[in-house]
Amino acid sequence: MSAEPPLLHFDIHPGVGPYLLLVHGFLSSRAQWQPNLEALASVCRPVTVELWGHGRSPAPADPSAYTPQGYIAGFERIRRLIGTDAWFVCGYSLGAGLTIRYAHDHPQTVIAHTFTNSMSAFADRALQAQWSSTSPAIAEKILTLGEQAIRKLAVHPRHARSLMPALKRALVADADLLRPVAVANTLTITTLQSSIRPVAAHNPRPALLIQGEKERRFADYAAWARLNMPKLRVAQVDAGHGVNMEQPADFNHALSDFIQGQGAP
Repeated sequence: MSAEPPLLHFDIHPGVGPYLLLVHGFLSSRAQWQPNLEALASVCRPVTVELWGHGRSPAPADPSAYTPQGYIAGFERIRRLIGTDAWFVCGYSLGAGLTIRYAHDHPQTVIAHTFTNSMSAFADRALQAQWSSTSPAIAEKILTLGEQAIRKLAVHPRHARSLMPALKRALVADADLLRPVAVANTLTITTLQSSIRPVAAHNPRPALLIQGEKERRFADYAAWARLNMPKLRVAQVDAGHGVNMEQPADFNHALSDFIQGQGAP
């Protein structure tokens, strides 16, 4: 008998209405949704999940687990365990590439989907080539030096400047749980395979980009999404990359309105 495959760690939070899967970004954790859970509970039942080797999720040895397809299988397993036929999904940064692809591959299980600024989700060939040339060396350093190398990464929460102190402390504490093998695989597998440009024109479900307009480097990618992704609405928020954490009230309002606007039970 084959062993049971590992399960992504997830938590079901109080709320009413349909379930909402919340997928965080690289080096983050379930803690990033702390400013949003209470407000979202009035329109849905939030489900926070943690990426492989992040927070409380295990770090599988099998590289295929880190592919978008591997994550999609993990999300579907959670959906079945919860016992819902369809739900909303929301992806932040790296998580956006995973949730957009999930909505594309499983439209029958997604009522609608939301995402925030994501370079990896909308990476063009030039950006993918750049990352392909630099990621292996960074990953090797992480495998060799472990936490020391992870803490030096620019996106590590310890370097964040615009977060509420309590939230930053929670994210930094969870970052201490990061597994080097998972961080390395996320860089060389997940990030490099997360672009949804090949399938954007076939987006099957209503979608909402909650865009942090202060992140100038994402502006061209957001414009590309507007032109190439059908069924997409955009809500601009006066924030940088960390939209839901920097301006939680605006994020919560935009997402809550979107959920209610779908006529979900």
